[in-house]
Amino acid sequence: MKILLINPPRWNELVGKNPSIIEEHRGFNPPLGLLYIASTLKKKSPKIHVDILDAQPRRWTYEQLEAHLKEAEYDVVGISAMTFTLIDSYMTAKLVKKLHPNTKVVMGGTHVHLFPEETIGLEGIDFAFMGEAEFTFSDFMNKISCPDEYREVKGLIYHNGDGKVVKSVPALVDDLDKVPFPDRTLLDIRLYDSLLGRRALNTTIISSRGCPFRCAFCDRPLSPVTSHFRWRSAKNVADELSECAELGIKDFLFYDDTFTVNKKRVLEICNEIRSRGLRIRWDIRTRVDTVDRDMLAILKKAGCTAIHYGVEAGNDRVLNVIKKGFTIAKVKETFEATRKAGIETLAYFMIGLPTEKERDIQDSFALAKELKPDYAHFTIFSPYPGTELYSRGLERGILRRDVWRDFARDPTPDFRIPVWEEHFSRDQLFGMIVKFYKSFYMRPRYILSRVKKLQSWDEFMKKARAGLSVIHMKKEDVNHLK
Repeated sequence: MKILLINPPRWNELVGKNPSIIEEHRGFNPPLGLLYIASTLKKKSPKIHVDILDAQPRRWTYEQLEAHLKEAEYDVVGISAMTFTLIDSYMTAKLVKKLHPNTKVVMGGTHVHLFPEETIGLEGIDFAFMGEAEFTFSDFMNKISCPDEYREVKGLIYHNGDGKVVKSVPALVDDLDKVPFPDRTLLDIRLYDSLLGRRALNTTIISSRGCPFRCAFCDRPLSPVTSHFRWRSAKNVADELSECAELGIKDFLFYDDTFTVNKKRVLEICNEIRSRGLRIRWDIRTRVDTVDRDMLAILKKAGCTAIHYGVEAGNDRVLNVIKKGFTIAKVKETFEATRKAGIETLAYFMIGLPTEKERDIQDSFALAKELKPDYAHFTIFSPYPGTELYSRGLERGILRRDVWRDFARDPTPDFRIPVWEEHFSRDQLFGMIVKFYKSFYMRPRYILSRVKKLQSWDEFMKKARAGLSVIHMKKEDVNHLK
């Protein structure tokens, strides 16, 4: 049996919360979800042949994808889908079915968990998976010729013989150490790069799953899978880092929702990295209230060079509205401590949050400058499906209909991402986001500080191209919303 796993092209991604140039320069991360599936299949079902196709870093058109798919026929094609990439995932599924009508098409990813019935109702989708499918997908492949056993497969969604939708409980992996490492050799590791990366070869890595916090703008708190925080052992994480280092990868972004939830685990990972003599550079994403000075010092010694903090808003009132769970005083304290530890910072902010008025947004921009982060990322708030704020928007009439569910049923390119038009219009938010990027990144003192930290010609060229794009940024560059 032959299986092809596809990360579809990215020509129709819903990216309207950012200026388009931010998307153009951010680079590409390896599709870890597909790599986890492939590695598990190779271990659990060695007789199954697995290929992976990542169309994104190659910037393939659909004509190129079609030419490639014509060359070989597979028994099963698995397609990765997030809500923001659904249009391309759907187009890819229909293309597979057009070329190979007998091939079974399976869709998985976060979108399926949010909209299971809508996903299985799309043309060309034979099966879909909710939750974490590493082991359940392998189980399904061993039972694919036995429809009577489909009910036993966790997370599987399908139509039975009567045409009714059948779905089981989402799959959840409790012991993450049992999941095989993503086999990065299945793809060309040279294709993956990041605007913030400094070395030629870099990758993402995930050391934990889920998040225990209750932010109102995030879908994690309301999900039975992603609200459940689990973590890999320090040895298991260090083993994967070592495996990557042998491939020449020395630059990592830990893509955990919140890397520093468990302080003991963080210290154990740092100790493993140091005891093995791994000379690597790594960034993490986390919250300002889950680190302290001792942890920062140890992170620095183990090679952590940057921390991405979700600040989101510039005053305590708005932080309370979105249930962030910390104060501006804590934000300032943590950024100062991180800078003193010698670790770079990236600060995430959103504008257009519920109840925000102009003075609140000005507070956010003033804070962004006061914190002196090495990078700042400004986005327009969009109420995502499965979040508390999305439900609140529907209840209050800020959102007049369930636009995300409508989109899940009919993913068309003319869809507009919803924004919170309580005190500002879309056009006003577009203008503010462009102003913020220009005002933050075009400061002479900031530019000089970044130039001093450049470590290679390649890094200089990446940053220079992004900088020139910011200079020429205009309101119309906030695309896919108009």
